[in-house]
Order: sequence, then structure tokens, then C-alpha cells
Amino acid sequence: MSSYPDLLCLGEPMLEFNQQPDGRYLAGHGGDTSNAAIAAARQGASVGYLTRIGRDPFGESFRQLWQDEGIDMRGVELTEDGHTGIYFVTHGPAGHQFSYFRAGSAASRMTPDFLPREMIRRAKILHMSGISQAISASAADTVFAAIALAKDAGAKVSFDPNLRLKLWPLGRARAVIHAAMAEADIALPGLDDAEALTGRNDPDAIADFYLELGAGIVALTLGAEGCLVATADERQRIPGRPVAARDATGAGDTFDGSFLAEYLSTGDPFRAALYANAAAALATQGYGAVEPMPRREKVEALLDQH
Repeated sequence: MSSYPDLLCLGEPMLEFNQQPDGRYLAGHGGDTSNAAIAAARQGASVGYLTRIGRDPFGESFRQLWQDEGIDMRGVELTEDGHTGIYFVTHGPAGHQFSYFRAGSAASRMTPDFLPREMIRRAKILHMSGISQAISASAADTVFAAIALAKDAGAKVSFDPNLRLKLWPLGRARAVIHAAMAEADIALPGLDDAEALTGRNDPDAIADFYLELGAGIVALTLGAEGCLVATADERQRIPGRPVAARDATGAGDTFDGSFLAEYLSTGDPFRAALYANAAAALATQGYGAVEPMPRREKVEALLDQH
């Protein structure tokens, strides 16, 4: 493979065990930026993934998954220095909850020296998240180093705060995530995370916050209500797509990956958000992060219904 992918995602993949209605756990794959990479690839984007995984059966299963999905793995380092992380998803009246077992994982041991510099320099968009920073101080340093490489080469930086307070306290999360978001061209926050991080609860005020921080595009997801897309010149509320939802585990990641794929294809953030809304809605119709993610034909069929 001589050419380089247009979209790179950096972060930690994790094996998923998702609770089913009968109480048993379904094994699958997760990790927010890996999910986003797969969602983008399923929409037809050229995608690569950057991470470190353990030389263990879980790591090998991710390599097989990414190969099957057509994701460039030249930025994936297989190592005996750390294991591949896992997490469990349980479901209750308040929605889905996560329990993580990732301490000492291979991805948490990333350092800036790990980065495949030429891949980053040749990318059009580099996508990361707050989780990519929260797993360790060295991983946070790696994210900032990747941002610097991308921006120096003229690539756009995409960032989803994806706040996880089980990983770090709010004060530190706010400081580090804001520093990364200040470098982002495309901000992809979710409403709950953005409210906690910005102290604002009005979607338009949140969009203004990230625009003032430096983003050229803000796509604020609002759950079943859809999303708000804002640029310096225009903003639109894009309503959600009503579906019979079963599990929202990977919906936000599906939105991210589908938004970036469609934006790469059209250059239109409003079209990208319309498309990503439909993809995210379809992703809630099954259990697990990856399995229910739709491919382009299903998304376009849903869009054609309206």
C-alpha cells in the first residue's frame, strides 16, 4: 500500500463485552476512535488507525477487524509492553454504563516517538478524542505531538471531547481538553460533555464557545434531538432521525466517523451532519459499538425516505 489514507484516527481500541437482554455478554470491539475509523471506512472513506495494541488474542482480533474493514494499519504497533484493554457495557433504566479494565494497556503507553510522522503529514484530517488524552500523561503528550505534526503539514484536526470522569477529574479534563480543542479545526462535542466542560447549557452558547476557542466547524450532537452545526457564517439545527433504538453505545462514534467521511467527500459540514445523523440513528438499532454501524447504502436509503 503506497498511498496514504485521507483520515487518520488515533486512540485506544478496547475489546467490548455488551450485556444482552438475557444477561449474557456479547463480545465485540470498541474504543471511540477505532469505532469512528470503522464508521468512516463503512461510508467509503480512506482511513488509517494509529495505536499500540498488545501481542495477545484481543490485539489480534482488532488487527483482523481493521483488515476486514479496509483500514490502513501501518500506524498500529503490536507490542508485548502492555495488553489490549477491555470494557463491559451494562444496561439499565438510566441507559448504558461502562466498566473499564485498561490500566497499563499498550495504548496507554504511547509516546510521541511512536507516531508515524509521514502518515500524519500526508493525511487530510487527523481525528482524536479526550479519551485518547485521558488514558495517560504520555498518551496526552502523544495527542499534542500528533496535532502539531498535522497542523504543520496543513491537515485539519478533528476532536471529540468524549469526557470520561472515571479516567480523570473534571478540572484536569477541562484544562487538557480545552487546550486540544483550541487547536481543532473541527469540534465534535456531545451535549452532556460540553455542558460539563464549558459550564454552558444552551446549544448555541456552547457552539459559540468552541468557535471562539478556534474551531472552524462545530457539530454539537444533541442525542435524539439531532445536532447543531455552526461555522463563523452560518448555523443550522438538524433534527434527529426517529428509529426504534436498542443500544446507543457506538452512536456518537458513528456520528463522528460518518461526519468526517462525508465532509471529506463533499466539503459541506451541513450535508455531513445530515448524513451523520442518519448513520448514528441506524447504529442504535443493534447491540454493541461496531456490529450495528451502517454502511453507505443503508444510510442513503434512510435519507431517501424523507
